[in-house]
Amino acid sequence: MSAEATNPATPGPVAPAVARRRSRPRIDLRRLGRAALLGPASRDRLPDAIGHVVDAHRAHHPDADLEILRRAYVLAESSHRGQMRKSGEPYITHPLAVTLILAELGAETTTLTASLLHDTVEDTEVTLDQVGEQFGEEVRYLVDGVTKLEKVDYGAAAEPETFRKMLVATGNDVRVMSIKLADRLHNMRTLGVMRPEKQARIAKVTRDVLIPLAERLGVQALKTELEDLVFAILHPEEYAHTREMIAANASRPDDPLAEFCDAIRAVLRDADIPAEVLIRPRHFVSVHRVSRKRGELRGADFGRILVLVNEDADCYAVLGELHTCLTPVVSEFKDFIAVPKFNLYQSLHTAVAREDGQVAEVLIRTHQMHKVAEAGVVALGNPYTAPADPSAAPAEEQATADGERVDPTRPGWLSRLLDWQRAAPDPDTFWSTLREDLAQDREITVFRPDGGTLGLPEGATCVDAAYAQYGEDAHACIGARVNGRLATLSTVLRDGDTVQLLMGQDPASEPSREWLEHAHTPAARIAIQRWLTAHPAPATDLETGGREATDDRAAGAAVATAGALGAAGTAGTGAAGDFAAVVATHQGAGSAAPQGGAGAAVRSPAEAPAPRPGDGVTVVGRPEASARLAGCCTPVPSDEVIGFAVRGGMVTVHRVECSGVARMRDGGRAEVDVRWGDTTECRVTLVAESFGRPHLLADLTEAIASEGAEIVSATVEPPAQQRVRHTYTLQLPDASHLPILMRAMRNVAGVYDVGRAQHHVSA
Repeated sequence: MSAEATNPATPGPVAPAVARRRSRPRIDLRRLGRAALLGPASRDRLPDAIGHVVDAHRAHHPDADLEILRRAYVLAESSHRGQMRKSGEPYITHPLAVTLILAELGAETTTLTASLLHDTVEDTEVTLDQVGEQFGEEVRYLVDGVTKLEKVDYGAAAEPETFRKMLVATGNDVRVMSIKLADRLHNMRTLGVMRPEKQARIAKVTRDVLIPLAERLGVQALKTELEDLVFAILHPEEYAHTREMIAANASRPDDPLAEFCDAIRAVLRDADIPAEVLIRPRHFVSVHRVSRKRGELRGADFGRILVLVNEDADCYAVLGELHTCLTPVVSEFKDFIAVPKFNLYQSLHTAVAREDGQVAEVLIRTHQMHKVAEAGVVALGNPYTAPADPSAAPAEEQATADGERVDPTRPGWLSRLLDWQRAAPDPDTFWSTLREDLAQDREITVFRPDGGTLGLPEGATCVDAAYAQYGEDAHACIGARVNGRLATLSTVLRDGDTVQLLMGQDPASEPSREWLEHAHTPAARIAIQRWLTAHPAPATDLETGGREATDDRAAGAAVATAGALGAAGTAGTGAAGDFAAVVATHQGAGSAAPQGGAGAAVRSPAEAPAPRPGDGVTVVGRPEASARLAGCCTPVPSDEVIGFAVRGGMVTVHRVECSGVARMRDGGRAEVDVRWGDTTECRVTLVAESFGRPHLLADLTEAIASEGAEIVSATVEPPAQQRVRHTYTLQLPDASHLPILMRAMRNVAGVYDVGRAQHHVSA
């Protein structure tokens, strides 16, 4: 850490933090340094040097035990005595400043104790065992974690493996990462006298790794200040221009945001809603982004309005009053209370406009939401303090099945991150996917049919949703419905979509090699890559890029499963003996004979048997005429039908909604009145739409046989986009059984639709 410590008084990137935090006086580190040189205070009172830390800590934790802080400071000061920062100040000023940052965020006493001691093991003769003996195992664990973080090399060559080690070191307790972020913030504040190239290197690492981590952990107070400090170092000209814009706006005689605040206070006062209305100035990077997006900025663009209330319900009450009494900009409304962001953030976002065109963004949240929005996981306290009544603990804080308590301060993203680093087949795969994820600064929320939600990065697909919900079990995913409509797994999801994932039942299911092209989340990419690494593709698969081989495997599976009809035949009569499978595949797969298919044959479409005559149909007024049921729609008793005279005195019978009816009329065929006789036996053609999977054909024919239907012919078309179309001509003993048969076919795993044939079937 000392390598990053420089003179805090040196002009430089400290300016944005000063400009943004005028209401909070900056600690005089030189004064603290002189106080530290005086040595520890007497045992009956706290040292003056930690007075600011104590004041900030008591503001959040009035009943905190401060004795452990006193002892930690005494040890830190005595062990660091004689060590100096590069600026010439006592080194103790650094852990004091880091601890103050955490105290102002609301960190609990254990975190502050570890923060005071975080450099002792690395830079002094104090050992971890000594820390554990004097302060307990919890403080020892935190100090050890921070010490390991300090050994992480962020250099390009070492990034993948060292970053993995960092996650292992911090993964079990996010307080370790909190101390690291506060440590980096103080070092960035005091980076002024470093060589420019070293400033740039540290700033780039902060930008690429630590700022995204602060965002994921929800520590916005640290994230925004780090962004401004990095902005000042890496983009000095743009930073200077932004600073000039902010200064020019501050010198304006009028303040539109203040006027908006007055109007909002009046509205809420009339509605008798107790609320605190504040102006939140945008930080430098935020102003820069808004100016690039909107061009010339107006007064209301330099900040946002924050409304703080006491209860969740009050948030929606405020929203209703603002939208009723002021002019809302509806497109700006977002509800992060009902659907919190991945980093625990909750607020209602809206915007109101006035007649001159000024628009003010408004954030509405409770005081607790505001605390979490600013401090993230730091504000949630000690995850390992057992509640007084375990049965009264929130569900997320109760013990898991193996007795280990769930960490409520670990956001879902960090939990997933730890799973990724364990599952990644190699450090480079983990690092590349993590960098892609960290680069995503926008998230969408999609809904599951059971009412649950999934947080995904913008641009995520159904593949990502499957692995987010099911983990590696998503290998068995065979499709999805998005907003009730069938969708391919490559479908890009949008915020608010409802996604139903269709899962196969075969444990041997495997992911497609093409899924990698559509996977954007680390969870999906790592799981797929891990499976592909464990199951190398054959040479022919690699030579064709995987696509043709994948289609061949799917088509071959359809042919091979026809061989399983021997088993299907035992489940119901007629499934094997009368089956004539017409499997149309490409690359010659359709010519392969099924193995073990008891009597099953694979024929070309031209060899399929023609439908039998329509024995149950009577031609009105022409008793001598012969009727034939049309193969394009295969009518069954109770269908509304119509007949057409064809050559040889034959009458073909169609369902009235059949597309062939229009064709017959256009061809000048004479219409003939027909009606059903007394027979209930019928022949029908059904089309089943499904996702490709092993043994699907066998399962479908078994379902058909179990309902007493006789398979006359069947056609399985080549798979397209993982979908397979099956066409069956079936003989039923009773037409009334048709709905039951169709329901049984739909219940087969992987089948998403079964309907009556509506197109021409070759005789």
